[in-house]
Amino acid sequence: MVSQPLVDWDSGLCDCFEEASTCCYGFWCCPCLACTVSGRLGENRCLPLCDICSPAILAVCGHPLFIPPAGLSVRAALRNRYGIKGSLCRDIAVACFCGWCNWCQMHRELKHRKKTPTVINMQNQTIFTTQPPPVMMMPQGMMGQPGGFVTPQY
Repeated sequence: MVSQPLVDWDSGLCDCFEEASTCCYGFWCCPCLACTVSGRLGENRCLPLCDICSPAILAVCGHPLFIPPAGLSVRAALRNRYGIKGSLCRDIAVACFCGWCNWCQMHRELKHRKKTPTVINMQNQTIFTTQPPPVMMMPQGMMGQPGGFVTPQY
């Protein structure tokens, strides 16, 4: 099995001005953007809501460190699916300290992947058609009555 070379992200983490609509959408309704990204990746659309509820639950339990599970897992899955360069440590740092930018970058990446054409390799197939065997034509007058030959008259 030949592995494909890893590629870079289509846009940087803070490239909000390349596509302002994504970041405006993320700024005004980050949970909506996160749910959209999760759904487009084939995960449950409600998965990012874990990132919203988890800090409150962890604060009640007294845990000082919080790693957003949905932001981290979706980012790692996206990188894995499309062969994007990176590491789990970087994914953790981005998910922890740049949550909104993380979701915006993933949204831009999925939009870019949707625009990328799909290449389909088609092979030519040789089709043989069979024809009936050729019919031999006899000049008129060569065959007479059944069982006998008639010679032509000149």
